[in-house]
Amino acid sequence: MSITVTGLAITPVKSTRLRGVEQIRLERGGVRENRRFYLIDARDHLLNGKRLGELCALVADYSESSESGRRLRLTFPDGRVLEDEVTPGAEVTTRFFSKTARARLIDGPWSAALSEYARRPVRLVEANGSAVDRLEPGVASLISRASLARLAAEGGERDVDARRFRMLIEVDGVPAHAEDGWVGSRTRIGDAVVGWVGHAGRCLTTSRDPETGVIDLPTLDILRSYRGELETSEPLPFGIYGEVVREGVVRIGDEVEVGPAQ
Repeated sequence: MSITVTGLAITPVKSTRLRGVEQIRLERGGVRENRRFYLIDARDHLLNGKRLGELCALVADYSESSESGRRLRLTFPDGRVLEDEVTPGAEVTTRFFSKTARARLIDGPWSAALSEYARRPVRLVEANGSAVDRLEPGVASLISRASLARLAAEGGERDVDARRFRMLIEVDGVPAHAEDGWVGSRTRIGDAVVGWVGHAGRCLTTSRDPETGVIDLPTLDILRSYRGELETSEPLPFGIYGEVVREGVVRIGDEVEVGPAQ
């Protein structure tokens, strides 16, 4: 049985709701439409789904063209839509987990509207490069359908929404957690090649419903029950992450070819 791409999911604003797409272009810095923007608090620290679960209920869309320029659109849970051009402002040094990352504040109505929604002062910034958790060494991420099914079975659930784990690529055609063994190897996915760097350790964000942000599934307890003792690059692993070795387009239905360990 061949391994194929069965899902691709992105969002232009980190921690907002993922949406499925038919194809992506993987570049060294990741997918241009994916996690390009993120929110920071009054101390310039990253605000993500772990700290602000309500972000999952926001739907973001980003586009850029020679005619209309760069535009961002936010749809709030009450149906209100905010759309405007993207106008970069002052540069700021943000705290991005345990690292610092340079970014640019986005001028316009965004920060006021998002602060009202979050009920706290927040600002929208554009990443200088990738805004994924592990920066360029982790711009690509992958999970298998079989792994999702195994997690659901272990937790006594009928199924588990893949969006909880916020992975870029979903594949089918391998046993549960077979992707664990791909770390240290290179994989051709469509036209692109990814070198897998590590296992994706999990946090409280995965316990949240991917549309509302409400905590409703003890994903960490489930993972701990059958994967807590594994020797992997990060604790409570579920999926893998890596860097783009060769840029290219990846489409739903593309074949996946796993190479030998480097």
